[in-house]
Amino acid sequence: MTKFKCQNKPKTQMTNIKTNVLLFGICILSLFCYLCFGICYLYAKEDSSIQKITQAKNNQEARAALEDLKNAYLKDAKFNEFIDILQPLIQQEKNLAPLLDYYIALTRYQQLKYLEETQSWDEYFAGGNNYREELTASAQKTLDATAAQDPLNIYTRLLLWQFHKDQQDTSVEQALSDLMTAAKVYAQDAKDTQVVKDAADKLLAYAEIGKAKELYRLYAEKLVNSKISNEELKNTAFDFYQKGNVELSENIYDSYVERLSKSITEEKIGPALIEIAKLFAYKDGAGNDPAYAERIFQKIEVLSGGKDSFNEELIYMRAFNLEKAKEYLLAQDKYLDLAKRYPGSKYADEALFKAGIISTYIVRDLKSGRGYFEKLAGKKSTAPQVISALYQLGLLYQWEENITGAKEYYAKLVERAGEDFSDTVTLAQERMKEIAEQKPIEYNLKTFLDASFKEEYSNLDTTKVDLKSNPYLIKKNESVDVHSTPYLSPSGCMQVEVEYLWSGHTGTANPAPDDSSFNTAYPDTGTKEINLVVVSPSGIIDRNLDMVDAR
Repeated sequence: MTKFKCQNKPKTQMTNIKTNVLLFGICILSLFCYLCFGICYLYAKEDSSIQKITQAKNNQEARAALEDLKNAYLKDAKFNEFIDILQPLIQQEKNLAPLLDYYIALTRYQQLKYLEETQSWDEYFAGGNNYREELTASAQKTLDATAAQDPLNIYTRLLLWQFHKDQQDTSVEQALSDLMTAAKVYAQDAKDTQVVKDAADKLLAYAEIGKAKELYRLYAEKLVNSKISNEELKNTAFDFYQKGNVELSENIYDSYVERLSKSITEEKIGPALIEIAKLFAYKDGAGNDPAYAERIFQKIEVLSGGKDSFNEELIYMRAFNLEKAKEYLLAQDKYLDLAKRYPGSKYADEALFKAGIISTYIVRDLKSGRGYFEKLAGKKSTAPQVISALYQLGLLYQWEENITGAKEYYAKLVERAGEDFSDTVTLAQERMKEIAEQKPIEYNLKTFLDASFKEEYSNLDTTKVDLKSNPYLIKKNESVDVHSTPYLSPSGCMQVEVEYLWSGHTGTANPAPDDSSFNTAYPDTGTKEINLVVVSPSGIIDRNLDMVDAR
């Protein structure tokens, strides 16, 4: 029995080896077949795509097939392989040559961008010049073979302009001029102006706002002159607004409003215009255009019964919108209108306080400003703007060195505020301490007051310092970013050193002289005025203020 087992063991091992070899061979064969099938499938797919290109009934179908094939290759960065397919087709399909040349130019453009983004500098410097030459040569072939009435011509000019813009070379201005001229010619008779919109979108993305507006206007005009209904036109405008294309949305809304003004009554046009104004009026964290909103508000006055068509909410919205557009005089007018027509409004105190701030520090009219603050101070309520008005009255008297008047208003403030409005109470206590110790007003604040009221600074008009906050409407203790931008005169190669003198209600922050921006929060409700004077070694550059509302 033992001998029998010894004799059979080698046979079993040999059988196992043969089995393993056979299985290994089957695996290799299967893998080979799979690879062959995959390669054949890819070639078949490629052949199918090429067949779609060559058998396309028109350029639109050919372009769709080319786009699919391009995406298939470029997703794996096979730029050269894709171009190797296109070049023979140019010789075989003469009628498709302009389109194929455009795709060669487009592929080279995307290849250059890819090499820059991935920092593939070896290939970029080795082949970059050749790629650029092929790009411009292929694009020129397309332009030579097409006219401005052909969308392909416009897309090619757009591509060339992008290329020159990215390269920042000397041809960029001419390329832009050629693009605009061709786009205008195309838009004259074209039924489909999608290419005009695409060009405008790209110009806007490159911050060519003026040129983008021109093309958006052309696109909107063609859309409006089509048989599209008013409702469809309105929906199209709103769709572009939702997508963040505010420029185009406004152009189409303008045409919509023009149609409405010719076709419906005052009673019906009012609600339609109000809907548009609300859309574009300033609001935190949303697409808005305060200047455009004010244009619509003006149209409401003209087309829909004048000021009587504005209720309490709409007047406030308009005033707030103008304030955030830095149109302070117009904003003041609307705030005063609101306070007069709706004295019991929940916005009345805010409206009077802001009118006072604007009169005092923007218009430099202390008498009118003090009048608005006194009107608030005479109220029995302890609304936040009433408390702030008391502080402003004390501050103005202190600056004028009327110490008795200043002490009186500061004392009233502290008494009426009680345990509330700690930020304004703290400011009043700081001023009272200055008076008690016979010290001048804190330097930053006094500099702002001097710059606002002294005749020697009457040339300061807030235009040389931009000051913005985000957000403007906040809850208590919500974070706020305050940012300033001074516009300095050219100084050669020397960098001008400036100081930022912050004062007013800066909240929980205590920004330093070298802080052009800061983050803060407000523990109490009310309108918070933020003051700034920007100073250079040669003197005051300008001053400005901003207002944040905590509710």
